[in-house]
Amino acid sequence: MNTSADATIAAAEAAVLEELRSAPKLLLTTHENPDGDALGSLLGMHRALEQLGKDVLMYLSPQEFPLPPEYRHLDFRGLVGEPPEDVGERVIVFLDCGNIDRMPVDFLRENGRHIVNVDHHHDNTRFGAFNLVDPSASSTAEIVYRLARGLGVQLTPEIAEPLYVGIVTDTGRFMYENATPAAHRVAADLIEAGVNPYDVYHRVYENVPVARLRLLERALSRLERHDGGRITATLLTRADFEEAGASESDSEGIVEQLRAVEGTVVAVLVRDKLDDGRRGLRKVSLRTSSRGVDVSAIARAFGGGGHRQAAGFTTDVPHEEVIATVTQLLRAQLDDSA
Repeated sequence: MNTSADATIAAAEAAVLEELRSAPKLLLTTHENPDGDALGSLLGMHRALEQLGKDVLMYLSPQEFPLPPEYRHLDFRGLVGEPPEDVGERVIVFLDCGNIDRMPVDFLRENGRHIVNVDHHHDNTRFGAFNLVDPSASSTAEIVYRLARGLGVQLTPEIAEPLYVGIVTDTGRFMYENATPAAHRVAADLIEAGVNPYDVYHRVYENVPVARLRLLERALSRLERHDGGRITATLLTRADFEEAGASESDSEGIVEQLRAVEGTVVAVLVRDKLDDGRRGLRKVSLRTSSRGVDVSAIARAFGGGGHRQAAGFTTDVPHEEVIATVTQLLRAQLDDSA
């Protein structure tokens, strides 16, 4: 990152710290279908602000529950599923949300809402009155850690654990390119604050429901290779979920399995959305291990977004057309970088 970008982020961080210090009432939220970074950032920030004596609430739609099994050990007391009566008096803090459309809840998007936007996605749309967006951070949890330190919060185990969950999951257990020296230093500090790494690993990665394995079996049985093996893809239908006794969250991790296949440049998981009343929408997850490919650019072509190495979108385009377009866009990126 260059000096100018560093200065811009430092100024944004100082402004957000002042907003958090001065706000008497806050409401924290994140994106729909929250992952480990979203949930860890949400809970870590909530507990940090509570320690300062703030009137602070968390919001998630009741449709997000039950959470995926790997996150059910996190204690979300203080969470609301309806707009509080005084929502107009609260500063709304969005965490890990690259685009306000990723939280499709009307009361949070009404005109006049005072929004603080804290995120690490490089394609964040800067939708807040205050925007702290640091693409060099491993995760939003890492940024929340910095904010907690800036607020003078004592790093208790109750704050440290959800932040550690956020960093571990968004760095792929410290295996992705975003596992920077800074991320490791933050993780070490969180461990010193009382996090037990094995307990976190066991709860997040070794608590696999049988239904998730049955769903994986169906996904692997439908494995596809395209473009000479550079694209590895699969499809999960509504019937697959029903026959496996699985929920949508049980598809987590499958696209990473595809990315690990030899020769794969881009992995694609297309799955039916179970909560879609029209029964026509599909969620598409994209992953790459190649430094020369930006899957978030591919996702944006469909109205989605994400990280360079991990992105996604929702579409009603048929599976075959999705794969054809992904193939075309991948070839264009690889040709440009050649």
